[in-house]
Amino acid sequence: MEYILIIIAFLIIINVTAKVNKLEGRIKRMQYTLDQVTKQSGLPENPINDELLKLIKEGEDVKAIKKARETLGLSLIEGKEYIDKLKFND
Repeated sequence: MEYILIIIAFLIIINVTAKVNKLEGRIKRMQYTLDQVTKQSGLPENPINDELLKLIKEGEDVKAIKKARETLGLSLIEGKEYIDKLKFND
């Protein structure tokens, strides 16, 4: 009986993991599409980007990540990716 419960729990975990991975992929595609639409429509960038770029140019990447996280509500990894994207697109 215990083995059946362990197997069922394992299958549930695999199923949930697969769904999370699928959702992450969809979110990345949506973000890419949103970035492309923003570029083509001429919408202004997020106003915080000017301040973040200034911090990056001063070599204050850690402070820029912290500011991005506080302002945009990002996780640590998302904040790092956001700053890296700004750094390499500028």
